[in-house]
Amino acid sequence: MHLKKPKAILPLMFLLASLGFAALATNLPFGAWTRASNEPILSPQGTTWESAGTFNPAVVFHDGKFVMLYRAQDSSGTSRLGYAESTDGLHFTRRPEPVLSPETDYEKDGGVEDPRLQKFGGTFYLTYTGYNKKDAQLCLATSRDLIHWERKGVILPAYKGNWNVAWTKSGAIVPERIDGKYWMYWLGTAADKTDQMGLSYSTDLLHWTEATTTPVLPRRPGMFDSRVVEPGPPPILTERSIVLIYNGADDHLVYRTAVAVFDPTDPRKLISRSDEPIFAPEKEWEKVGQVPNVVFVEGMVRQGGHWLFYYGGADKYVGVAEAPAK
Repeated sequence: MHLKKPKAILPLMFLLASLGFAALATNLPFGAWTRASNEPILSPQGTTWESAGTFNPAVVFHDGKFVMLYRAQDSSGTSRLGYAESTDGLHFTRRPEPVLSPETDYEKDGGVEDPRLQKFGGTFYLTYTGYNKKDAQLCLATSRDLIHWERKGVILPAYKGNWNVAWTKSGAIVPERIDGKYWMYWLGTAADKTDQMGLSYSTDLLHWTEATTTPVLPRRPGMFDSRVVEPGPPPILTERSIVLIYNGADDHLVYRTAVAVFDPTDPRKLISRSDEPIFAPEKEWEKVGQVPNVVFVEGMVRQGGHWLFYYGGADKYVGVAEAPAK
């Protein structure tokens, strides 16, 4: 059961969030977040492949338009990736059919879930979760047009790793090579059954080696990220830092947004981390849906003097927040 917080403490919560953001602000390329739309910008529709949920989107700016790949779920719980595009980042037009649907044994029945997008050269690299109702595993596909995709298979198998004992998900790839390697933050499950963040490196984006023997960003008991610490969009790389937006869940599985800052020369080295979330469920559609009390950020685009952050609300809708660029 989720208890409602008394209204009297809400201003205090916002103050704490502001203070937590201020402590990180010197290392961040964006300011405080606000909602760019108070309503969902994408909602379930029809009676078939996107009737139950449209959520957890990856978004990039390509060929003069915003392109969104979003997780779409049907009434049986199978997920596919839908495609939508926009000229303003707020109003999206969808393609009538999904661009990636479950085909392989590792996707059967459960589907393809929770995309992240990164581009190297002229190729887009899509990390996603392949789920067959038994195992969830981090997978990769590539494309040059964001519509036609070539599967590269499972890149982080479940039940393997230095500390992961179960599923793998959520691959957020650093946008440039560091020390001659590609780096990726990802989600695994520790022996205590909590979900924490790992780090791997690769020379070809296909074969990955773990970079740490323990989680690179562990959970924190008693805090907003006590149960889940999950990468959000691909990190931002600056001269001073690797800025990783992440999704944290507490013991009640309320999902909020936070930021971790790593060393730009060593992605294993944590510099700072949110003491309080910078974004949290507030709207009714973020609190009520297929999974209650969830904001889950996966897409991010910088446009001129501001950033747009795209997120899933309650595993049913797509929302967007914005922040000034610094």
